[in-house]
Order: sequence, then C-alpha cells, then structure tokens
Amino acid sequence: MSDPLPGRAGPGPAHGLSPYPQQGSSANLADILERVLDKGIVIAGDIQINLLDIELLTIKLRLLVASVDKAKEMGIDWWENDPSLSSQARPPREVRSRTHESAPSAELERENSALRTELAALRSAVDADEASRTHGREEDA
Repeated sequence: MSDPLPGRAGPGPAHGLSPYPQQGSSANLADILERVLDKGIVIAGDIQINLLDIELLTIKLRLLVASVDKAKEMGIDWWENDPSLSSQARPPREVRSRTHESAPSAELERENSALRTELAALRSAVDADEASRTHGREEDA
C-alpha cells in the first residue's frame, strides 16, 4: 500500500531507472535537428496591443530555421552581402563606386554632360546678375 502504482518502477537511482531515456536520446535529437534544417521550419506570430479598440502596437514575428543550403535554395542569401557577417562583403559605397568606375554607361555620361552644361549656364547667369548689380551701384555713386 506504500506504492501508489504497483508494478511500476519509480524514477530515481533507487530503482536504477531514470525519468529521461539515456540511450538514443542524442541520436533522436540529432535526427530531429537534421530534419528541421533539411526541410526548414517557419514560425510566425503577431502580437497586438489594443486599448479600447484602438490599436497601439502591432509586432509581426517571423522566424525561419533552415540550413544554409536550404536557405540558398529558397533564394535567401542576405548574410553574404552583409559586411558585419561576411568578410567577403563590401560596404555599399565601395560596391557602388566600383560598379560605376568599371563600366560607365552611355546614359550616365550623357546625364553628366547635361548637368555640366546646365551648371555652366547657371554660373554665367549669376555672374551676369552680379555684374549688372555692381554696374548699377557705380552709376548711383
């Protein structure tokens, strides 16, 4: 009558059994992890905070757990271009300047020429305006 469940071994060293299975547990965990990384898993959730039917805050959480190979299969490779995560990634300014230096397009050259022409016209207009103001002051004196 001292044992509430007769015929069942209780956990603990007194009976020689543990409540957690020892054999195969790491293999099972490794199998589960391998399957999750191979297939990928998405966890999604939204948190909304409302006060008297007025939405104050909405937080959308999305978590993707997958292997690098599986992520690349899905078209996800943002870590390769992030300088803080990849030593091969360049900062955005370096990428832009290198692209423009190596292959300037004809359209960029035309735009540059048009801007230079417009700048020269504006400078000459400002110079002419200053000259007329200076000439007007000399006549008043």
